[in-house]
Amino acid sequence: MALAICVDFGSTFTKALLVDLEDGAVVGSAAHPTTLTTDVLDGFDDCREQLAAVDDRAGTAQVLACSSAGGGLRIAVVGNEELVTAEAGRRVALSSGGKVVAVVAVAQTPGFSDVLLESRPDVVLLTGGTDGGNPEPICSAAQVIADSAWSGPVVVAGNIEAQDRVAKILAGQPHVLADNMVPQIGVLHPAPARSAVREMFLAHVIGGKGLSRRADFPAMVRGATPDVVLSGVEVVAALVGDVAVVDIGGATTDVHSVIEVDPDTARTDDGLARDVVAPTPVTRTVEGDLGMRWSAVSTVEEGVAGGVLGDLSGLEDAARRRLADPGLLPLDEREREYDVILAATATSIALRRHAGRSRVVLGPDGRVVERTGTDLREVDLLVGSGGVLRAADEPTARRILAADADGGWQFPESPRVVVDRDYVLAAIGLLVTDHPHAARALARSLSRPNA
Repeated sequence: MALAICVDFGSTFTKALLVDLEDGAVVGSAAHPTTLTTDVLDGFDDCREQLAAVDDRAGTAQVLACSSAGGGLRIAVVGNEELVTAEAGRRVALSSGGKVVAVVAVAQTPGFSDVLLESRPDVVLLTGGTDGGNPEPICSAAQVIADSAWSGPVVVAGNIEAQDRVAKILAGQPHVLADNMVPQIGVLHPAPARSAVREMFLAHVIGGKGLSRRADFPAMVRGATPDVVLSGVEVVAALVGDVAVVDIGGATTDVHSVIEVDPDTARTDDGLARDVVAPTPVTRTVEGDLGMRWSAVSTVEEGVAGGVLGDLSGLEDAARRRLADPGLLPLDEREREYDVILAATATSIALRRHAGRSRVVLGPDGRVVERTGTDLREVDLLVGSGGVLRAADEPTARRILAADADGGWQFPESPRVVVDRDYVLAAIGLLVTDHPHAARALARSLSRPNA
């Protein structure tokens, strides 16, 4: 049987799975603190040795990797105005696995060149205009980028008729042209831009971060970890139906969802979306103020503001300790309970922001249901991810993921619940292109209830 090593170079830990490519079985797993201070592959070498102790063929197995080490992928979105193009770009950037560090609406942002420099992006996603519309805004934005001191890669995904002009303006720096993400109002077409962002990440970001001096590192990396994980979620959804994933980290809490958009509620009789930026089946949100360590204090603050937390009972001090010492391990029952409360709070607030809510409002046509966010109520499978969930027993994991939907929040109503205890979502996303059979088999193993 052929084997592959699927590796996730994380900001804290490097995780590796040895996978049988014939049946998608996990042969072995390994982890090592990510070695950012030396060479990122030092930690991987240790993981490979651990896997070779399980099966000596790990020494020669194919390696497929994703990375969020060194800060991951930082994306600045530049559009003409915030309502349509900048918001569409933000959605596409998030689904591409990036952390959105700036959303700049050129028409509404004086001195946007300074904003661009201060946000320190790895990639700029430039959009603006519907196809056949006014080409001047996106060309003007491209000129400001070209004239600025920022010289990094640009993905152009705006008015298709303006792209030749934009390409000439950006001739002095790396850029790639993709189909317009908003070809007309009410239509969002994210796939080409998402693919182009991935191309720029691989070509210009991975090597540029100086994570490794060895040539095999950029050769093994297939994409940013959140992008690869979202691809894994898509594979799972193709097998089981609507899926939502809550990934609770030390600094952020991410929610990924793949759902079937109801055409009766999402579109008008003319086939256009009811929203100016259309809902899409694949959605990812990243909450940088919700997390277990670096964002512990703001998690408590957001929990209080949202009515999720009542009696704090020492939680504020516990959060400050975690911020001061991100490596803190809960060694007694009290500290473990603080972690559970932080995780449950991060889950609830992150799901609120992702799913939005439905409520009855009075409009010109009488009482109507107004909805925001991504409706997760019919989600078939809810997957929990993150160290706090992997360390939890089944009742505790369910407690963390059991967000309260009171108030009209569109949370999953009766999903099957699993915890990704073996980090397989990233492996599924890494395998799906070259080894789809193994990816689907691994996805089926994940979808079996374990929590």
